[in-house]
Amino acid sequence: MPDRPLFAGSVDHNLDDKGRLVVPARFRERLGAGFFLTIGEPDRCLALYPAATWSDVCARLESAPLKDARYRAFVRHLFAHTEELSCDAQGRLVIPPALRTWAGMDKDVVSIGSMTRVELWAKDRYDEHLAHRGELGDFASELGLF
Repeated sequence: MPDRPLFAGSVDHNLDDKGRLVVPARFRERLGAGFFLTIGEPDRCLALYPAATWSDVCARLESAPLKDARYRAFVRHLFAHTEELSCDAQGRLVIPPALRTWAGMDKDVVSIGSMTRVELWAKDRYDEHLAHRGELGDFASELGLF
């Protein structure tokens, strides 16, 4: 895989009344001038991808060995819920209303660095996710990481 930016850490913050979110500077620098906002299937979060990383996702989709009705439905679903964006001069991005609704975002948001992307979670959904994460230490051992 080509050298791509990595994202780590988390930030709690709020959407303003216009659905704008200040992207933390450390994430903004790595996302670059233009990036992609999409749904974070199978989780009910959103994901920010740098343009080069999104290009890798598209290449994997294009090279998928199976292009049946499920593939076509998934691609339509994904790209219908994907926007190419950039931050304004204050480092904010506007999350479109349909994506805010899909992710259950009202006010409180958590931005999570998730290796090759930044995940945006409604705070209450993220708290619920953390409560049901299972035995991650055991899984890390199974992966041979620790």
